[in-house]
Amino acid sequence: MTRRSRKVLVVTVALLVLLVPAAIEFYTDWLWFGETGYQSVFFRILASRAALGAVAMTLAFGMLLLNLRVPMRRFLPRQLVFTTREGPIAIAFNPGVARTASVLVAGVVALLLGLYASSQWFEWLLFLHAQPFGAADPVLGRDASFYVFQLPFLDALSGFLLVLVLLSGIGAAGAYVLTGALTVNLSQGVGISGLAKQHLAAVVALLLVVLAFSAYLDVPRILNTPAGIIHGAANVDVAVRMPALRVLMVAAVAGAVLALYQAVAVAWWPIITAATLYIVVAAGGAMAAALMQRFIIAPNELARETPFIEHNIAATREAFALDGVEERALSGDALLTRADIEANDATLGNVRLWDHQPLLQTFGQIQEIRTYYDFVSVHNDRYSIDGKYRQIMLSARELNSESLPNRNWINERLTFTHGYGVTLGPVNQVTPEGLPVLFIKDLPPKSSVNLPVKEPAIYFGQLSNDHVFVRTNAREFHYPQGEDNVYTTYEGSGGVPISNAFRRLLFSARFKSFKVLLSDDITNESRVMFHRRVLDRVRRIAPFLQYETDPYLIISNGRLFWLQDAYTTSTRYPYATPAANGTNYIRNSVKVTVDAYHGTTIFYVIDDTDPIVGTLRTIFPDLFRPLAEMPEDMRTRLRYPEGIFKLQATMYSTYHMTNPAVFYNKEDQWDIPSIDTEPRPRPMQPYYTIMKLPGEGGAEFIQMLPFTPVRKDNLASWMVARSDGEHYGRMIVFQFPKQKVVFGPRQIVARINQDQAIAPQITLWNQQGSEVLQGTLLVIPIEESLIYIRPLYLRSAGGRIPELKRVIVAHQNQIVMEETLDRALDRLFPDGGSDPRAQRAAPIDVHELTDRQAPEFESLMTRALEHYRNAMQAQRDGNWALYGEQIRRLGEVLDRMRNKP
Repeated sequence: MTRRSRKVLVVTVALLVLLVPAAIEFYTDWLWFGETGYQSVFFRILASRAALGAVAMTLAFGMLLLNLRVPMRRFLPRQLVFTTREGPIAIAFNPGVARTASVLVAGVVALLLGLYASSQWFEWLLFLHAQPFGAADPVLGRDASFYVFQLPFLDALSGFLLVLVLLSGIGAAGAYVLTGALTVNLSQGVGISGLAKQHLAAVVALLLVVLAFSAYLDVPRILNTPAGIIHGAANVDVAVRMPALRVLMVAAVAGAVLALYQAVAVAWWPIITAATLYIVVAAGGAMAAALMQRFIIAPNELARETPFIEHNIAATREAFALDGVEERALSGDALLTRADIEANDATLGNVRLWDHQPLLQTFGQIQEIRTYYDFVSVHNDRYSIDGKYRQIMLSARELNSESLPNRNWINERLTFTHGYGVTLGPVNQVTPEGLPVLFIKDLPPKSSVNLPVKEPAIYFGQLSNDHVFVRTNAREFHYPQGEDNVYTTYEGSGGVPISNAFRRLLFSARFKSFKVLLSDDITNESRVMFHRRVLDRVRRIAPFLQYETDPYLIISNGRLFWLQDAYTTSTRYPYATPAANGTNYIRNSVKVTVDAYHGTTIFYVIDDTDPIVGTLRTIFPDLFRPLAEMPEDMRTRLRYPEGIFKLQATMYSTYHMTNPAVFYNKEDQWDIPSIDTEPRPRPMQPYYTIMKLPGEGGAEFIQMLPFTPVRKDNLASWMVARSDGEHYGRMIVFQFPKQKVVFGPRQIVARINQDQAIAPQITLWNQQGSEVLQGTLLVIPIEESLIYIRPLYLRSAGGRIPELKRVIVAHQNQIVMEETLDRALDRLFPDGGSDPRAQRAAPIDVHELTDRQAPEFESLMTRALEHYRNAMQAQRDGNWALYGEQIRRLGEVLDRMRNKP
């Protein structure tokens, strides 16, 4: 074999090693997109990447090769001569090798630039299909679509051209040095041939044109950059920086003309003048802006920046959909009565007493059944159960192949393929043992309410169990039944059909397993399921959307579906301040459903007014469906997502201030309250609940979060996002008067920890070896007032099942702890008492009691004194269990004394 043949063989093998795996992955992905029904989306993305990359690579290769070959056309020597202290050194040089090297260098650089350009496919498609926002920026008058859809691609184009021209200039200069047409000598100066001067002058002119284009883009770019107290163009930007950039653009164009003139000029003044002009204008603009900011704007900042603060407030509220938030006032000092409690039974009857983590641990202990089942997360939802609107918590029983007792290829890929069933129960009911009441439980799932699960198998879920094969000759595990197992055969439409030996070979290569090719259990009727994790599945189909991290499970017409919230976002909305993650525009415009059995994935548009989703529908016409096509039963399961609500609440804590002076001074800045937890305080998280909102007719499913003033603990307001029916997505903020102090969450927690009856009991449980878990502090608005509710869980020493032990309820300056929420409410709001504070404050005069009342009251006093003495003795003896019991009984007697007529 000749040397040339060996080289060809090596290159061929290298290409096969690189290209064959990529081709296999591409084709199997093509089959997967065909199974999901979204091959058109895959093809559009692929075609856009390929077209953009090919155009960019061709342009880059042609320009780079031209700038390398022009110097080599006339001046390639047969030897290179280098001057050293010892004298000139001559090195033999082969012009043919140089020409080949120029092609290779141009090819590699062009390939890299082409790959970069192909990564901008989404920006390119948005640029082509931009839909108007219908809102113009207040400075330049451009529609917001220019900033969101067009400017990102123009920025990428500007950067691409700048790099390409710089590399072309560097390559050309290097080639001229190599050929001797360009020399630099400290004693003799720069030596350059006529052709080299003309060529490099043209490159410099092209560079200045690109810089002029960049300066042109810098003007609108200012509307999306930080400017001191706001985000976007401030006074100094409009007065100085924008005009300076326009002058810089003119200077760059003039410099390009001078550079072209340099090609025929003998002296060097044109190119020197061009560079000096550009640098002086750029530096002068920056200096003038700094001087104006310091000496003119800073001394009168509020007055001069007021119009621009107004622009920032308006744009931010629009970008985060805060301009539609309804604000309502509450008195904050209303005293609740028993009648108020009874009138809000729908709210108090759906208070979430079970936190996610304790409930998840409890489900794991009482409902996993086998070690290879996992409950990944708990989901909040609401259903009409036996005629009542109930809030429930449910969790999918998924299969975790990593927990199989005997892990091998057959078990992981053919036998244990899916999870099975759900666990579902109300948020507020507890068994006598302190465990959750369950409406749906066990295997196979048994439902005690009008909520059947007809197909409980879960092939697609939250756990990433990689790929599995179904409809094979191997028995497919369904669920355990006593000492035996029940087996099944998959009858759904999910998965890619194996069909033939060629596909088996491809999937064997993709999954790097010869067993796929050699197994007798896999037949032409078998199907392979991969990308089964819900979040991974939807991201593969539509990578240009942003997704909520936690999809939630629903039951619709007896089947299990996953609902995945998707967002359209941007970082380029003009004048809008970005959130911590850089996003400065967001809409929850898309809901995605994934069938847990078939894997059918459908994208529904729920906000037709969003220009971004309108643009995406133009680009991908086969991807989205209108909300009207979603089944009615499924539509009742839609809920406003936690991620966007948390983001909006964070932004609203600042941007509820619409007065520029108040905003500038941050006089009414709010904060999301933090609760003291170990190891450090954590901000409260939004939570779902069913509630009758003040001023509304009936109870509804909402999400809520309170606010406190910055660096203060009293409550300022609370915000809700509605989820039911026509109210979906509407937000309301209920504000308390600024002159009144309403206890905030942190103050309530401090009072609980200092309460003379509650704190010793918690200490006692902890000292006895048990672990007390304090649940989420819930703020429950009732009419014009609030009550706080916090569940307490107890986990015994060495135990793993948290039990709901007590419920703490606080209202105004009263705090009680009881075994159930109903008992706690009865203590706070006894029958017949309209003002519990007045009842507690009014002292009882024994001399005013009737003859019938006096003996009974004296008996209660005697019992109270007895319980007090027993408690003190137990404290001295260190018997904390008896101490807690006597304190509890003392409290009961005192309550009876207080309630005596």
